Amino acid sequence: MSRTDTPQKKPVTPEQVAEVMAHAVATGDFVNFRFIFAPFSPLRNDSTESLDHPKYAYLLPGSEKSSAFEQALGVVSSPEVLNHVMAQLEKKGPAQYPWQPLLLLADNAVRLGKFTMASQAYELLRIRRRMQELYLEMGDEAIRQGNVSRGVLAYRVACGLDYDYAAFPEPLPAVPNYQHTALILHGDFPENPEQALPLRPETELVRTGLVYLSGNAEIAGRLDAFDHEIRRAVLAEWIRTADGTWSDFAARYREAIRMVDAYNQRVREIVENVGPHAVEMALDPETARLPIQAQVLLSGRTDEHQEWWQCLKELAASHPGGALFVTRAVVAGNREVLLPCYRSDSPLAEMVGLADTKAETRAVV
Repeated sequence: MSRTDTPQKKPVTPEQVAEVMAHAVATGDFVNFRFIFAPFSPLRNDSTESLDHPKYAYLLPGSEKSSAFEQALGVVSSPEVLNHVMAQLEKKGPAQYPWQPLLLLADNAVRLGKFTMASQAYELLRIRRRMQELYLEMGDEAIRQGNVSRGVLAYRVACGLDYDYAAFPEPLPAVPNYQHTALILHGDFPENPEQALPLRPETELVRTGLVYLSGNAEIAGRLDAFDHEIRRAVLAEWIRTADGTWSDFAARYREAIRMVDAYNQRVREIVENVGPHAVEMALDPETARLPIQAQVLLSGRTDEHQEWWQCLKELAASHPGGALFVTRAVVAGNREVLLPCYRSDSPLAEMVGLADTKAETRAVV
């Protein structure tokens, strides 16, 4: 095919640009918003990329238009905004984003739980810190009024808007690394039960849990202004609402508790009747496997050969709050495993649905 036979790209119309931008704004998608202005964007007439190609179908709204899309389309279609956008698509060099749709995009991202998208948009508008402070103030006020769930939601949004200015090659939203932090929390092997994280004084556990889940010690420190009972309720609400499948994990956790409880009871019987030296010889294979099976339940995997730290990383990635209710222990066969553990005299485990009233012990081997 000769050069003259190459199909010509259809000119991009302002209506197409408005629909694509409105879709990005309505869905809180900062990545797609930025892509509109990229040098190779299909919305640029001087780009060889075409909006008609199936690979760019994700940029277009579906057949059913939501109220959020209609609102965004109204903002983008205003002459002031649309003329500015079309001018930026024609010019060379970095584009100047219109602030009106960008602000609406950030608000929609917060509403949809896309906090990293919102933080980037707010940061570009130079209002991220102020928005973060506003959500913290809203959270404090809601907690003072007794609305813990609303307060926790505001705190979670504020933490989601946090930023890492030390990131390379450019500052990026700060995302909690629960896998790494959980390993730090359980880095030291507990020489006695009282050293296990879940069995420490409840005030210490609550403070540790709030710092761990928020990923920001300064933000978590604001909650020190409230009494312990309120902070405990905040932690419990945070654990439950930040994990969409927490109830499924809680069911597995309670089953793991029963397994470890059965193992502990059998070990105590052997120690009382024969002595500690006979534990490994007297344990039947099925009972000896119970702690390993309990660890498998915690991780959500089917691999019984996982090390304790692998299980902890799996747990922290899937159910961050679960890392506050486990401990390291050595069981029969001199194997170190991760086991469920909580204080029986603390209501925290029951508040998050982990307590098992059928178990006699607090599951410390």
